[in-house]
Amino acid sequence: MVEPATDTKSVPKNPNPLLKDELDIVIPTIRNLDFLEMWRPFFEPYHLIIVQDGDPSKTIKVPEGFDYELYNRNDINRILGPKASCISFKDSACRCFGYMVSKKKYIFTIDDDCFVAKDPSGKAINALEQHIKNILSPSTPFFFNTLYDPFRDGADFVRGYPFSLREGVPTAVSHGLWLNIPDYDAPTQLVKPLERNTRYVDAVLTIPKGTLFPMCGMNLCFDRDLIGPAMYFGLMGDGQPIGRYDDMWAGWCVKVICDHLGLGVKTGLPYIYHSKASNPFVNLKKEYKGIFWQEEIIPFFQSAILPKDCTTVQQCYIELSKQVKEKLGKVDPYFDKLSDAMVTWIEAWDDLNPAGASAKAANGKA
Repeated sequence: MVEPATDTKSVPKNPNPLLKDELDIVIPTIRNLDFLEMWRPFFEPYHLIIVQDGDPSKTIKVPEGFDYELYNRNDINRILGPKASCISFKDSACRCFGYMVSKKKYIFTIDDDCFVAKDPSGKAINALEQHIKNILSPSTPFFFNTLYDPFRDGADFVRGYPFSLREGVPTAVSHGLWLNIPDYDAPTQLVKPLERNTRYVDAVLTIPKGTLFPMCGMNLCFDRDLIGPAMYFGLMGDGQPIGRYDDMWAGWCVKVICDHLGLGVKTGLPYIYHSKASNPFVNLKKEYKGIFWQEEIIPFFQSAILPKDCTTVQQCYIELSKQVKEKLGKVDPYFDKLSDAMVTWIEAWDDLNPAGASAKAANGKA
């Protein structure tokens, strides 16, 4: 049995938080953000972008002391106009709007049912700090290091690791994990309703080039400058035939593009405490087409090849959208619609993030 860190008020505040002016925290929600109180020692120095899903007339309460901006569906429609069609409704996939309007170099995103976890010694885990350490150190996707991340304290490259590869590559994504409620699909939830993750594995590793992974968006950090335009969480939720594949779709796209551009993806630490299990029957209704489709989707991404003249994330993503239409459009008409939305997403991204604009521009309602 694992428990969250319930008393974080005694955690001393860091007078010099890492990347304070270079990172935004993006939170999708339909409810009051009381959970921020336990994250206060870690999150209060940073700017929050809250993306309100569902009814835009509902008031979302945010604890005092946090610097934030909040966008609801009316704001999304106003800012993007017709291109707002690419942002999902009634689904946490709406979080990617926050990635688009941010003006910072780095993004950390977390769900509102994620609490502060404890390490095996009982110490509250500063998940954001660990993500920043991951993202600021190189990745090693071309050759696996058996001591995992060689850039962590107390580790290094093992005997036999090529010296020509020890410089590593820039890290684009840091993917964190969860204690308590695991990120299971609906069939696994139904078979193992009482299973909880109590294993804390003190490791960070680079996902090798050519290997896909199921990305979870509830505890995720990425370099917006390096990979931001590929972090599109697709068309999910209201009016769509599928849900709960938003983060995984983004992860598959991101990994193919990172492999092509020579960027790294890390997974492992940090852990958060995932407090609430979603309803497996509701999840099954959202997932059931995806469970079948993924048997075609994953081989598609495994075999996807991007041309050498695709040298930017946007170019890579548009090329992927064409391949989605050509190859997955045969699986279901939904993928034709998704392919079009991928193009719309890039157009909207470029509208709000014109080339040459200062990455240090102040945040504010667009």
